[in-house]
Amino acid sequence: MVISRKLLILIIIALIAVAWLAYSRYGTPNEKTAAEQVAEETAKAENPFKADNPLAGIEANPFEKAKKVLNPFEQ
Repeated sequence: MVISRKLLILIIIALIAVAWLAYSRYGTPNEKTAAEQVAEETAKAENPFKADNPLAGIEANPFEKAKKVLNPFEQ
């Protein structure tokens, strides 16, 4: 069984292409974990919902108490 030179070159190129695609898609495990760590840290730093609520002590309707006090029909 003799493989032609062109077929051998095509097989080698195909193997290199598959290896390159796999590396570019999945990367090395250290690169992936480092990228995930950086993404998580950035998301935590940019999260506006971690801040304290500036409207925590404010009532929705400040006249509700006055309405209850001034209503002569309320028991």
